[in-house]
Amino acid sequence: MFQYRQALVRLRAGDTVREIARTGLMGRDKLAELRSLAANRGWLSAGAELPDDATLAAAMAPRRRAASTVSSVEPLRSVVQRWFDVGVQGRAIHAALKREHGFTGSYSAVVRMLRQMKASQPPEVTVRLAFAPAEAAQVDFGAGPVLMHPDGRPRRTWAFVMTLCHSRHQYVEFVWDQTVATWLGCHRRAFEWFAAVPERVIVDNAKCAIVKACRHDPLVQRAYAECAEGYGFRIDACPPHDPQKKGIVESGVKYLKANFLPTRTFRDLADLNAQARAWVMTEAGVRCHGTTREQPLVLFALERPLMKALPAVAPDLGSWHRATVHRDCHVQFDRAFYSVPFALAGKTLWLRATDNTVALYEDYRHVYTHLRSRRPGQRMTVTDHLPPEARSFFERDRRWCCQRAAEVGPRCAELVTRMLSDRIAERLRSAQGVIALGRRYGAARLEVACDRALAHDSPQYRTVKTILATGADQQPTSAPETPAAYAKARFTRSAAELFDATGALH
Repeated sequence: MFQYRQALVRLRAGDTVREIARTGLMGRDKLAELRSLAANRGWLSAGAELPDDATLAAAMAPRRRAASTVSSVEPLRSVVQRWFDVGVQGRAIHAALKREHGFTGSYSAVVRMLRQMKASQPPEVTVRLAFAPAEAAQVDFGAGPVLMHPDGRPRRTWAFVMTLCHSRHQYVEFVWDQTVATWLGCHRRAFEWFAAVPERVIVDNAKCAIVKACRHDPLVQRAYAECAEGYGFRIDACPPHDPQKKGIVESGVKYLKANFLPTRTFRDLADLNAQARAWVMTEAGVRCHGTTREQPLVLFALERPLMKALPAVAPDLGSWHRATVHRDCHVQFDRAFYSVPFALAGKTLWLRATDNTVALYEDYRHVYTHLRSRRPGQRMTVTDHLPPEARSFFERDRRWCCQRAAEVGPRCAELVTRMLSDRIAERLRSAQGVIALGRRYGAARLEVACDRALAHDSPQYRTVKTILATGADQQPTSAPETPAAYAKARFTRSAAELFDATGALH
């Protein structure tokens, strides 16, 4: 109101409207209106007392023109108000009014009523959160550029950003995904980048951090809880649908996208991260921050001594997963297979995966720990985990057959060797059958039966079995016949056999 008061003083002093308007204090039309009002109320006389600000404001308040028409939406104001209160958009309200209430008015009429309702609401207010040095850091993911993945296809990258709330110093790393393992690895590298750990880390409700979002009792992801325990920080999850609680890192992600990404090109992910680290140290860290009005690296030098030191031994970070035991006694993780005892087939176990190991648990009981496979499709199998019949099946290989045959005797070993060296047919089961005959007839009889089978040049399972079943191995042995003699005796007849008693030829 000081403009009106000053204009009144100059009008009472005799200045004209043109002279006052020339100073830029007020326009001529407004000055003319003020002079007319002051003259009617007697404010221009020399002895009159100047009005106070409230009187001036009431006198100079703009007169609202009464509406000449009634809004076509007015009969449905209560309906529109109910939808407006729950956040329904104007287009949807207009369509619903036409569909459900036979409304024939325009969309502009609905917009005007919504503006009135919005103007009648109290304005939203907020406060800026302040953080003491070393008190907190905020973490978030942001979309990064599309690069060529090692598998040969273009893929979106994601920017992991951790910002210290006091100094605004950042750690930035671009990754391919937002899995739990990536989330934990980024935390480890961020703490190593700062060479210190803040008191608490403020996170959003991403699944890699919070399993169940809740304002009062959020459920923290099991692996992330182990990370917090190992490094000694507390997890502070934002309430659902309230990202303003981590506005510092939100602004940091926007600054990264607006300042770093648009003006640079990147060969691959390694080049992108190398440029990001250089940008943080040479540009983002030395700028005058818009809020603190200080350089982030300068404030970080004061904040770092107050932060927690890194643990002497880095925690073993692992991600937890639920895994079902298949009927082949294996669980699948990251496209590889790991064996468990056959008695657990069909059950669901806990699997904890680190960079080097995969540990399996039945509730709290440790089952087994495998070395982590580096090749998709690889099967990490422990023989003791298989059923007894499966173990015996895999144990009876060629080497096992040769060893057991050598224990029986040299002739048995020779017969098994000849069976396994067949160049046409696979005769492993035949060799296993010959070895099994030793359990029924004994090693001594089996050795003799193998000797007779070799003497007749018939290294067959059926030959050995027939010799043992008929007891031929226990009969006196004649001089071994050579293969040629055996063939001659088999396919030639003596003269006495060719002619019968009457002298007739057979």
